[in-house]
Amino acid sequence: MTSGRKLVIFAAALACMGTFVDAARADDTGMASIHSWKKVGRKTCFVDHTHVGSSSGQKSEKAAVAAAIKDWQEFTAFEYGTDWAYFKNAIGSGKSCSRETAGWTCTVEATPCNRR
Repeated sequence: MTSGRKLVIFAAALACMGTFVDAARADDTGMASIHSWKKVGRKTCFVDHTHVGSSSGQKSEKAAVAAAIKDWQEFTAFEYGTDWAYFKNAIGSGKSCSRETAGWTCTVEATPCNRR
């Protein structure tokens, strides 16, 4: 392989790395584009798509809510990136909790939003 060709390959690799770095900085998987969006104040939110998070076997209701929110955030981050995965930015949130023999169980549901 000639040194000129190696240089072209190296330059192409650097260009690709720059693209990946920009995508990682944005932390948006691109999957959010499959949903319709709407502006809500300073946030961008999905129009008609919610996520659910749940927990079980927790020692207190507070711990069960925190675990359900963590579950909601982790799945949302996996699917759309952390830009969308802050429960505090979500709209239309609700929760349901109950005390059972094995401990507290909670479910949270909300529409993901980001701060764009």
